[in-house]
Amino acid sequence: MERRNFLRGAVFGTSAAVFGGTLMQGAAYAAPAQNGTSPYGGLQAADANGIMLPSGFTSRVIARSSQTVPGTSYTWHGAPDGGACFTDGTGWIYVSNSELGTGGGASAVRFSSSGAVTGAYRILSNTRSNCAGGATPWNTWLSCEEVSRGYVYETDPWGAQSAVRRDAMGRFKHEAAAADPVRKVIYLTEDETDGCFYRFVPTTWGDLSSGTLQVLVAGTGTSGSFSWTNVPDPDGSPTYTRDQVAAAKIFNGGEGCHYAGDTVWFTTKGDNRVWQLNLLSSTYELAYDDSLVTNGTAPLTGVDNVTGSSSGDLFVAEDGGNMEICIITPDDIVAPFLRITGQSGSEITGPAFSPDGTRLYFSSQRGTTGSSSGGITYEVTGPFRTTA
Repeated sequence: MERRNFLRGAVFGTSAAVFGGTLMQGAAYAAPAQNGTSPYGGLQAADANGIMLPSGFTSRVIARSSQTVPGTSYTWHGAPDGGACFTDGTGWIYVSNSELGTGGGASAVRFSSSGAVTGAYRILSNTRSNCAGGATPWNTWLSCEEVSRGYVYETDPWGAQSAVRRDAMGRFKHEAAAADPVRKVIYLTEDETDGCFYRFVPTTWGDLSSGTLQVLVAGTGTSGSFSWTNVPDPDGSPTYTRDQVAAAKIFNGGEGCHYAGDTVWFTTKGDNRVWQLNLLSSTYELAYDDSLVTNGTAPLTGVDNVTGSSSGDLFVAEDGGNMEICIITPDDIVAPFLRITGQSGSEITGPAFSPDGTRLYFSSQRGTTGSSSGGITYEVTGPFRTTA
């Protein structure tokens, strides 16, 4: 079954804007995505910012680590990582984590309806290695600590409310989070070579102060059925959460996570895979595996953060590789969408679309310097498609 048989929606920060239908029941598993021609065409020569883009697209620098965000008095954080956008009146806000081991936290940039920067500020401080995270339908940003027995912090993108540590969501090496408003759960990835995939079931949807942490249970294959089992001790001490349920399925280095249209996708960097959970049928499969690309060199390596557009396209950022964001289309084509040149010592982080889907934000975590103090946050504008 090609994934064009159901529409993939998108969650644009402030609300679960689900564009789509339902998965075809009883269908065979799809073949993982293969090389093909991007719906946007090939990449053009690098622009003034060193970014190779399809025809019709342009880039601009929004912020640089250790420097004042243009148009504000705020100094942008180092090692920019996971991000998301939130509607703010007629404008929007882009939030960005900081993966610094000391200080960490997250910041935000506010935009007017025309895309002009109108403010920047801190929304989380004094945490550790805040890698990825996820937006909630009630307009908060979940910032995840990528450290052993790390925490999830729920933050306010407007910076008006203090961040709250959400202990009930478990203590482990957190990476990303994705909200599912249909089943009323939050999916969570774990960045360990023998990590697991989790979901948090809040006691009350919209309140993450209490609930049940569950782990995905499945066989050792790359496709099959799955179920969920409660994690006995979400605190992870003395036994790590990933070691508490013997039947839990092991994933090699969980990274980005994205929910839309009764489907959740997540990446595992240890084996360069994009996994797909079909929630209506409780089955899983591979959406992409670089070792299974049979028609040429695999274009996507070092899989990391992932987001989606209203067209159903996935946009997967590379940690290393050749510094690309690649697109995976609903008809299982994988191709480069953009490439950052001259920054081989970095990784691409935090891809997120503006609420209207016309602007894509992301960062080069270490920029041209290869240092966490040299991060660069970008915006790409152009004719993003709204249907596949």
